Amino acid sequence: MKKFNIFDIEGMEFPAGRCTRVMYGENGMIDGEYFCQGFVVVYPGGSVPMHNHETIETYTVLKGNGTVTVGDETTEIHAYDSIYVDRNLEHTLTNTGTEDLHFMFVYAPKMIVDHWAQEKEGSLK
Repeated sequence: MKKFNIFDIEGMEFPAGRCTRVMYGENGMIDGEYFCQGFVVVYPGGSVPMHNHETIETYTVLKGNGTVTVGDETTEIHAYDSIYVDRNLEHTLTNTGTEDLHFMFVYAPKMIVDHWAQEKEGSLK
């Protein structure tokens, strides 16, 4: 058995207003063989900027409120909502509430997605 606490992982702070902790995957606490999973805290007014990638992805909201856009469809999200994003579809998530929004992401196949580096260098906002 492999076990850890999510908060034992050093979080990556992003300019758009969130902290990401990769649990499983190439850059995770444990190298997931086929998928990547992480825990994200999006601060009030923060977001995951609009992006796309070749992986399928899910977001599962654990706490908070916001909006998510996938393709040309936007909807409100709340605790316990889960969103499926097909490969190569543009998507974004924004915390519209007054408290932190917590969510888990899972994508497959596992890889380090380009949009993290793009956001840190300032080319994705």
